[in-house]
Amino acid sequence: MALTLYELAGKDDRRFSPYCWRIRMALAHKGLDATFVPVRFTDKATIAFSDQGKVPVLVDGNTTVVDSFEIACYLDENYADRPALFGNEIARGEARVINHWTNSVLHSALQPLVIDDIYQHLADEDRVYFLETRSSRFDRPFDQVQANRDEDVVAARNAVTPLRLTLAEQPFLSGGAPAFADYIVLGAFQWVRSISPFKVLEDDDPVRLWRDRLLHAFDGAGYATTAYDG
Repeated sequence: MALTLYELAGKDDRRFSPYCWRIRMALAHKGLDATFVPVRFTDKATIAFSDQGKVPVLVDGNTTVVDSFEIACYLDENYADRPALFGNEIARGEARVINHWTNSVLHSALQPLVIDDIYQHLADEDRVYFLETRSSRFDRPFDQVQANRDEDVVAARNAVTPLRLTLAEQPFLSGGAPAFADYIVLGAFQWVRSISPFKVLEDDDPVRLWRDRLLHAFDGAGYATTAYDG
């Protein structure tokens, strides 16, 4: 059956949701074709059929699945003849740890570095919504939050030290080949890369080298949308 993925988009068709990138890469990993439908923050009616207001939303025939981790589980269970995203329950449990760490620690470290860049890359109709829903997280205007990012980036680089140590010993977070745990973390860096020229990772950082390996995987699936080179 035809697969459709509804994913967040800014102006110039920038697909910047870290959660949607997880599923883009998961689909590529499994060799599954899909139609990618852009959804703006204020396009809630577009995904109203999912009975909630967030992307990603995956539609597979008559089945609708929401939440990136649940979508990955669905793909593994329903397309078991394709390359596994987890492999077994132990790997799935370990990926949940990576999932929660990325959502709580890594996203929190990266967001202040690019928050105004996100705002600047939104369609005009989404900017009021973004201000209303994100401003309370900061005590200053967005441009002031990221004004000192050349210094603030040090904390973000330190936050990924466990990844750096792991990738110094093996090519991917999941071992010798990438799996969903890798795509969870990659989504965070694709989020930044999609809307900001700011370089979070140094060129020789093992995390940067890992990111670039993943971007080139699956015929360059990571380069499929508009983004910066940073």
